[in-house]
Amino acid sequence: MNRIYSALWLTACVLLSLGGIAAFIILFAPDFNIYWFILSPIIIAMYQIPAVYLYWRWKKWRERSNNKNERNES
Repeated sequence: MNRIYSALWLTACVLLSLGGIAAFIILFAPDFNIYWFILSPIIIAMYQIPAVYLYWRWKKWRERSNNKNERNES
């Protein structure tokens, strides 16, 4: 994988992660109570799923690219 695309994928992962945290704060901070406090780890984890998925795909593509480069060098 090209270094530029790799950097873009990682930047997208970070932006999605920050977006998930921002969405949680915007939606739940104004009316925060004990109910939201108990459920907040689950809610934050749900908002982080897109970032985790993108990071997982990036790692998979990077490994595939590294394996392809190793085969070409041999």
